[in-house]
Amino acid sequence: MGPDDLKRLFSSLTPCRPAGEPGMTPTVVFLLFLHPADWRILMIQKTDTAGYPWANQVALPGGHVDADDASPLAAAFRELEEETGITADEVDVFGSLGHFPTIANKDIEVFAGFWRAPRPLQVASAEIARVLELDLRDTLAWHRDHGFTGRLPPVGELAYPVDDTRVWGATARVLHCVCEHLGAHGT
Repeated sequence: MGPDDLKRLFSSLTPCRPAGEPGMTPTVVFLLFLHPADWRILMIQKTDTAGYPWANQVALPGGHVDADDASPLAAAFRELEEETGITADEVDVFGSLGHFPTIANKDIEVFAGFWRAPRPLQVASAEIARVLELDLRDTLAWHRDHGFTGRLPPVGELAYPVDDTRVWGATARVLHCVCEHLGAHGT
């Protein structure tokens, strides 16, 4: 499946969830495909910073929407560039996967896209400990093998492996949504 196929698939999806409740802090992330032929997506592991609520967590690149951001998508591009050096003109956007509220009162909007020309990243080392590539085909197999299909497991159960760590929490819910959509389309 190439970039055009992925774009058709993701742009035709109904968003997984509507916007969060009023008063939630708007945040954005990118589900960014690196190699559509093997379905790898860019993941980051946050630094082990004392007092940082997301220390060591594996996530999609992103962050808060600032008051001067023109739109949530503009915020997603700003955050992507700040964390990885990837610029907006390097990315084809497929669309939004919807919103994912968190227990920390954040409303995460997820944008999907394809990085057209992978190159060495300029990682914000104060915030990002390392970059990971998650193979969505492996994740989809894990999703099916662990009985996640057709149900949203509780937070203590919902996790996906990547390299020597795991994805859990809100990012795991995003991956769950993606796996459900891919499975519904016979992938």
